[in-house]
Amino acid sequence: MLSAFALAGVTLVAATYQTTRPHILHNEHLSLLRRLEVLVPPVTIDNDIVNDTIKVHANSLLGANTSLVYRGRKHNQPVAVIINSVIPDGYAGAINLLIAVGSDGILNGVRVIAHKETPGLGDKIEEQKTNWILSFNGKSIYNPPQAEWETKRDGGAFDHITGATITSRAVIHAIRNALIFAEQQGTKLYADSVQ
Repeated sequence: MLSAFALAGVTLVAATYQTTRPHILHNEHLSLLRRLEVLVPPVTIDNDIVNDTIKVHANSLLGANTSLVYRGRKHNQPVAVIINSVIPDGYAGAINLLIAVGSDGILNGVRVIAHKETPGLGDKIEEQKTNWILSFNGKSIYNPPQAEWETKRDGGAFDHITGATITSRAVIHAIRNALIFAEQQGTKLYADSVQ
């Protein structure tokens, strides 16, 4: 009798999973698309940015062995890339970012997609909490100069979040490194594969 109940339970869970899986995948796709569209507005591109991706290997600059790069194009010409960057050394653990860089090397924007930073302090890297992360929009590796991609406390050009200096430093360095990566790769980021 117990085996029959266990079998019925497993069957019910499997059937529910199979029924809801397409809806879950569709909702995940829409959620990702919304995040990407904030950084690269749909009017600026005409390709399917969610599926026009490449995997790159740049651990020293992007913080992970393999990083995903979303590519935006219009009339098959490069518009922007959105780089998935991981900061392994945040105050409370890894911080995952989406960093959008235009084909001109200008930063379109940055969004935090996952973190474990301290609520009320380090979580101020989220755009819902403060506009600190928006202060990077329009910057490039040359504006300010690369040497000034530090907190003002460290002699650089950027404010830090009060009570979250370690987090601020880590995010600033990750954004700088993504800009360096985008500049080094240039139009190769829009090719079928990147070395």
